[in-house]
Amino acid sequence: MTLGDTNMTGSQSMMASTPTTDDLPRRFSDFETLGEALDYAAQGGRGMNFHDARGNLARPYPFAELREDALACARRLIAHGVKPQDRIALVAETGPDFAQLFFGIVYAGAWPVPLPLPTSFGGKESYIDQLVVQLTSCDPMLFLFPRELEEMAGEGGRLRNVESIAFEDFIAREAAPCNLPQATGAEICYLQYSSGSTRFPHGVAVTHHALLSNLAAHSHGMQLQDSDRCISWLPWYHDMGLVGCFLSIVANQVSTDYMKTEDFARRPLAWLDLISRNEGTSISYSPTFGYDICARRMSSQTKAADRFDLSRWRLAGNGADMIRPDVMQSFVDAFGDAGFSPRAFLPSYGLAEATLAVTIMPPGEGIIVELVEETDLSGGDATEGRPQRFRSIVNCGKPARDMVVEIRDEDGGLLKERQIGKVWTTGPSLMVGYFRDQEATDACMVDGWLDTGDMGYLSDGYLYIVGRAKDMIIINGKNHWPQDIEWAVEQLPGFKQGDIAAFAITTPGGEEAPAVLVHCRTSDNEERSRLRDQIRERVRAITGMNCVVELVPPRTLPRTSSGKLSRSKARNLYLAGEIRPYDIAA
Repeated sequence: MTLGDTNMTGSQSMMASTPTTDDLPRRFSDFETLGEALDYAAQGGRGMNFHDARGNLARPYPFAELREDALACARRLIAHGVKPQDRIALVAETGPDFAQLFFGIVYAGAWPVPLPLPTSFGGKESYIDQLVVQLTSCDPMLFLFPRELEEMAGEGGRLRNVESIAFEDFIAREAAPCNLPQATGAEICYLQYSSGSTRFPHGVAVTHHALLSNLAAHSHGMQLQDSDRCISWLPWYHDMGLVGCFLSIVANQVSTDYMKTEDFARRPLAWLDLISRNEGTSISYSPTFGYDICARRMSSQTKAADRFDLSRWRLAGNGADMIRPDVMQSFVDAFGDAGFSPRAFLPSYGLAEATLAVTIMPPGEGIIVELVEETDLSGGDATEGRPQRFRSIVNCGKPARDMVVEIRDEDGGLLKERQIGKVWTTGPSLMVGYFRDQEATDACMVDGWLDTGDMGYLSDGYLYIVGRAKDMIIINGKNHWPQDIEWAVEQLPGFKQGDIAAFAITTPGGEEAPAVLVHCRTSDNEERSRLRDQIRERVRAITGMNCVVELVPPRTLPRTSSGKLSRSKARNLYLAGEIRPYDIAA
């Protein structure tokens, strides 16, 4: 199958994307190492396909070509002095250069360490600081990056005294013949930095066995079909993009169409164009905000069916943040007439410390929601005289193959079904630990089990995620989830997801109280005062508590490298005086 594009001209029209199907029998990640997985995939015709901002095919990249380029990169690395277990940091730009360098590092026996691209949040200095911290953590022999980032990335490397070379310059070197080391499945394959870390970052060390076990779990959990093709805009420095939409498609031999994350941010509907043009069945993942931005971009005067055909979108994966049923319903409302089926939704749950997937919804079951009374969520008793309030909790599926999930209390005791507690998991996909940080490893891994840091409950074998334990606001012994407060404020006119951060602070009187930071787009002081009072009343109605409301300039609230709101960082910056709220008369 070739993705057609009537906009292509000249040499572009001669290019064909890699086929969805070929004669190579599919293997579901049953390899000893990632290098062995690419060796096998290269025997077929499938591969990667990179598209420009408008969705036009810019570069087909068959797995066979990727392998040839990666082996050449491995020889260049060895000639440069790279040895097994050396760390090689590289900026994870979606494209052939990063792909061949990543696999080249693996073939050379070293450990690739994907680092983020700059985001629209924070600016140049913030990005350089992030690179310096991560380079300090992984202690690489070499740092590679796209040439257009030379000013920022080069400065980060210079500050850490790490040799830094542009992708293009390194790939242009001669590749002298040499013997490549033979890895084993028990060896480290790569280091992954979890985007959610706001402390000193932790490099998650993942072995070949752990990776391939998780990738096999993907393919079995999603019931991979010969007609399936992957479409992705997810960044390769985030675990869902790196593992789910880059390494998995090699180990399971799936042709994939890519657009860059920044191109998706500018033209989100181009993602749905790529899915529409796929004549086979599509697999495509997104966090909640990706579905949200697409639904918002659809004009009420435009019928989705006039532009899109989403009837063959078999699996619309959803993960990486809290799944919001109201957003998913908005997406169905916007694109149902284009053939999108709500049964295509595939909720899942995972984290980098478990390689990626912990639970996956069985295909075809869609999004299942349970209404949970807020006193069950908070661990308290119902307040007499107040109406019951419920929150929608989304089913995140069943444990992936060979993974086990338990719900435990604060003392480690096993909880019964439908009791909310900490989510623990074990299985062959778990990380070895955090690189050179035994203390942090011991804090979350006990007797082969991982404390995920998330709260949830089990029901009939399915996992329901309630929120992050570290984000919980505990006041007077009662738990309050920041997502509930943020969602309540989002329902007011003029606010959207990502505009609000809720967390606990200690007031001057020594009492704990919720603080709510809200992006404010009006410059009128009276309007600001009215908004503040409206937000305060809204939060009081939901929680029964008074709260501190601070209106802050747009784009003030900090994000993780994957674009998610970082409440803990927002709290730290606010308490340090680095987030300056608007001064509003009382």
